[in-house]
Amino acid sequence: MTDEPNQRCGFVAVVGAPNAGKSTLVNALVGQKVAITSPKAQTTRTRLMGIAIEGDTQIVLIDTPGIFAPKRRLDRAMVAAAWGGAEGADLIALIVDAHAGLKGGIEQMVETLRKRPEPKLLILNKVDIAKKDELLRIAAALNALLEPVDTFMIAATTGDGVADLKAALAEAMPEGPWHFPEDQVSDASQRLLAAEVTREQLYHQLRNELPYASAVDTESYTERKDGSVEIRQQILVARPTQKAIVLGKGGSRIKQIGQAAREELSGLLGRTVHLFLHVKVKPDWEEDQTLYRDIGLDWVE
Repeated sequence: MTDEPNQRCGFVAVVGAPNAGKSTLVNALVGQKVAITSPKAQTTRTRLMGIAIEGDTQIVLIDTPGIFAPKRRLDRAMVAAAWGGAEGADLIALIVDAHAGLKGGIEQMVETLRKRPEPKLLILNKVDIAKKDELLRIAAALNALLEPVDTFMIAATTGDGVADLKAALAEAMPEGPWHFPEDQVSDASQRLLAAEVTREQLYHQLRNELPYASAVDTESYTERKDGSVEIRQQILVARPTQKAIVLGKGGSRIKQIGQAAREELSGLLGRTVHLFLHVKVKPDWEEDQTLYRDIGLDWVE
């Protein structure tokens, strides 16, 4: 988009197991929220780009879904999106939950990464809650397996070590013009952003009450003449019992979800948001090819 002397720009694929802190790190590097987060594993479902700036360098961060052993079509689509996000990146950043250690198939993931041609960076996250001796053991083991160009120890939630990591990412980017305007922080459409914000509230407010099998589809996104925006969304669940959980007694829960999502969207979009939610029971929503397109995933057989 811009071509100034001494500019750098490149792509960094952020990969790792579910709940390693990929989205939290991307948000920290960008300096504002571009990806939703929650304590629930597999929160990120699609590839999203967060755009960070460090001096004359634009770092395009590809936030990918967690890599795990897929069982369902949605799982396969998410894992395909994760590996696809790494294709052609200037750098692959493997983020590992240092507190959890070498669990969740980390060693198998590293073995796959070793075969890829892109340079790799190892990031040990959550070091603030990891035991020091265990942290050093994990770092040594992964360095021997992955042979990364560098290793960083950070705490994405507190920001500890993030500035040094950002500087190193910028240094690793190739020379060239920026791909995005200076004020753009993400490639997500406003429709997708709206759906993601509501889905985040589902996870935060319902936690373990609502199973993983739910989705949010933005049915309409309309600009009003007064400058506000009207958003209508449906929350898809697999069973009537799940619908009752989302609605809550007398509709109290969905009202709280809608209010929190509306307030956050108003802040992110910088305008008044009118958000209308309804819940639909659709047992086979994971087989809806159109929905996959709407949430940014490829249809995987």
